[in-house]
Amino acid sequence: MPDVDAGFLALPRSTLADAALSRAGDLGATHADFRLERIRTAEIGLRDGKLDSTLDDEDLGMAVRVIHDGAWGFASGIDRTSEAAALLADQAVATARVSRVLNFEPVELAAEAVHRDITWVSSYDINPFDVPVDERIGLLTELSERLLGADGVDHVDAHITQVLENKYYADLSGTTTTQQRVRISPRLTAVQVDRAGGGFSSMRTLAPPAGRGWEYLTGTGWDLAAELAELPELLAEHAAAPSVEAGVYDLVIDPSNLWLTIHESIGHATELDRALGYEAAYAGTSFATIDRLGSLEYGSSIMNVTGDRTAPHGLATIGYDDDGVATTEFDIISSGILVGYQLNRQMALANGLGASNGCALADSPGHIPLQRMANVSLRPDPAGGSTEDLIEAVDNGIYVVGDKSWSIDMQRYNFQFTGQRFFRIVHGRLAGQVRDVAYQATTTDFWRSMRATGGQRTYQLGGAFNCGKGQPGQVAPVSHGCPSALFRGVKVLNTVSEGGR
Repeated sequence: MPDVDAGFLALPRSTLADAALSRAGDLGATHADFRLERIRTAEIGLRDGKLDSTLDDEDLGMAVRVIHDGAWGFASGIDRTSEAAALLADQAVATARVSRVLNFEPVELAAEAVHRDITWVSSYDINPFDVPVDERIGLLTELSERLLGADGVDHVDAHITQVLENKYYADLSGTTTTQQRVRISPRLTAVQVDRAGGGFSSMRTLAPPAGRGWEYLTGTGWDLAAELAELPELLAEHAAAPSVEAGVYDLVIDPSNLWLTIHESIGHATELDRALGYEAAYAGTSFATIDRLGSLEYGSSIMNVTGDRTAPHGLATIGYDDDGVATTEFDIISSGILVGYQLNRQMALANGLGASNGCALADSPGHIPLQRMANVSLRPDPAGGSTEDLIEAVDNGIYVVGDKSWSIDMQRYNFQFTGQRFFRIVHGRLAGQVRDVAYQATTTDFWRSMRATGGQRTYQLGGAFNCGKGQPGQVAPVSHGCPSALFRGVKVLNTVSEGGR
């Protein structure tokens, strides 16, 4: 396990926590928790092999959250003194007293074991912040030039984002945790310009963001060099491809595309706060309401979906959440039936659902924890075959690779998704690329049309750094694993025709 950053360990974590929690207890708080967080973010962007932008930012602060007289209170600040920590407790209790008149149901939390003096570090080899910035720029320059030297590539955008996150948590029950996680997201986009027609085509790498370190850029977990070698030819084929004929097709969907459909149609739909209506004013509700728990036929009988805050290299993976809960893996959909939600301690107890499954998270010390998404993943078939096996089972269809744009309604029910690359399938074989493809369905019709999933060797974690939620808005990273999967009889649109062109 890598060492926790020495600079963070040098901060007076326990002293600040003791000052805040002691003051909150003296003021009558029935629950209080303290967070000291440091989040460091760096970005590098290149345009045609030349440095275009850099960023190196740090967010360091502390937060106090209390339950006082059955209401939440919260305060945060940046001054790291015992006096400032105690003052935050005062402010949090004062906020709870004001909020109490608006609170119809007293806040209570599901029971959780005490976790004392825990240290947890995510799985990675090389902290990217230990790599000199010139070396990081140099690698992006080399990769950009490799693409620019290929026939048919006119422009290249290259970008990398890396994050080092440290968090110290303590609460009145005695839980204390120190955690560190690292994540990284590389992306290169190749552009071909049609000078005669005035248009352009683009294609980007499929390497997903991951809970890994700098080793991810040099061949561990993803072969970026091999992907870049294939990209120019794929882009040229895409630029020359015919526009798809709208209709009904069987689809084989690659994990590089399917992860986003999982995120939007399952991940958000099974957040319990959304299902209960807490997000209605901002990001919508969910068709998967709690009265349908245990009975909703979400998908076909081969559909098994889990929430997992422990998956190796997952973006939502962490040892303990911001309610002080040890994270775990849990069932959301079993044999096609909705059997669980993503929970925090308050919602678990209030809705009779037992213990929390570790889904409370704040994206910074300046924000209160919300119920946030786990790594929500579709399980592979233990006896499943390869992606090629799924393609061979299709007579008239499309193989969908890579994510792009999407649209879904406020109940997470009616949707359409596009992608990066689309290959016609004719009599079980790939028959060249087509373009201008979107697939459209309702969530339940789509997942009920799933007829086969690939085996473990087709399984892959996709994901994003920027899942948005809440007011004020918060942004959290999340991964979604899935195998390749076969769907029968899905409606396919021609996006050019749909756009009236």
